[in-house]
Amino acid sequence: MTQTSEDVTWLTQEAYTKLKDELEYLSGPARAEITVKIAAAREEGDLRENGGYHAAKEEQGKQELRIRQLTQLLEKAKVGEAPAAAGVAAPGMVVTIAFDGDEDDTMTFLLASREYASAEIETYSPQSPLGSGVNGKKIGEDAQYELPNGKLASVKILEAKPYSG
Repeated sequence: MTQTSEDVTWLTQEAYTKLKDELEYLSGPARAEITVKIAAAREEGDLRENGGYHAAKEEQGKQELRIRQLTQLLEKAKVGEAPAAAGVAAPGMVVTIAFDGDEDDTMTFLLASREYASAEIETYSPQSPLGSGVNGKKIGEDAQYELPNGKLASVKILEAKPYSG
């Protein structure tokens, strides 16, 4: 099966390593720790009224969900910079937009997955309403996206350049 560009998540080496380490910890030592917690709580007696047991089982469920999320993310991840041409809004690009054609009402953000986010610049996922609306648009083009209230908003792409942070 060939991956399309929408299936790929671009990560820096640092982000990839951090997520891989988290997955290894959750799949190994953390799994063993939660199993011990559940066993200890089970020995306390009646499971229907055993708050420690239920809390441990809930923690286990959240941990297993995170393991599945990380596994799927890392399977699709590519390490490095996304191949994007300057002038096109795409993952890995810093995009500046103007709202409703008002060139004074602008916003600049990084179009990338949240794992790529930094404190320096606001980040929007390519799957978010704004991100999916601008993704693939060239400088000068208009993009539309759906607001939470169901109305459509229109923005104009003013700039798209590779992220260097």
